[in-house]
Amino acid sequence: MDKKVNTDKQNEFKEKIINAIKLVYDPEIPVDVYELGLIYEINIFPMNNVHILMTLTSPSCPSAEEIPGEIKERIKELEGVNEVNVEVTFEPPYAAEMMSEAAQLELGFL
Repeated sequence: MDKKVNTDKQNEFKEKIINAIKLVYDPEIPVDVYELGLIYEINIFPMNNVHILMTLTSPSCPSAEEIPGEIKERIKELEGVNEVNVEVTFEPPYAAEMMSEAAQLELGFL
């Protein structure tokens, strides 16, 4: 029973993190970075340390400094969060297929 409660709490915490990430937008695209498919991994470690593995739409993205920093700040605002680390990678490279269906609709890909 305890494992179920822990799993539920962890899932609830992860949902809060996702909702915080969804407040961050690429300034050039009217879709949040989560729906754009820029978030590859969300890991929650003991003591509520959060590690985000993400990418950008391109290595030369003009918002390369702003977006990861804003994600970090949004997550740090959540109650109970300890440390936040946002790591940017370009493996695998970003592709439009990574977008959610809602983002593809919004941007006219569907």
